[in-house]
Amino acid sequence: MAGGWARDGAVQDQIDATVQDAVERARHNLQGATGTPECVECGAEIPPARRQAMPSATRCMACQSEMDAADKVFSGYNRSGSKDSQLR
Repeated sequence: MAGGWARDGAVQDQIDATVQDAVERARHNLQGATGTPECVECGAEIPPARRQAMPSATRCMACQSEMDAADKVFSGYNRSGSKDSQLR
């Protein structure tokens, strides 16, 4: 039951959209290609243990950590407010 101007099910639609966005972002980030022995960002050698754990790795841990942190900052949607503010 939504309130105000929102139709019934609007909150669930937002939840579903958030989940779908996360799934699409994760699928986009999957790498099917083979990895590289050197980081594509900084050129440092990717340690053998990382290449064994993640054969498709193309970045060293430092560069991958920076990229992951940047991805967390930008989600593309502001869904962190209260549901009342989102439904207006």
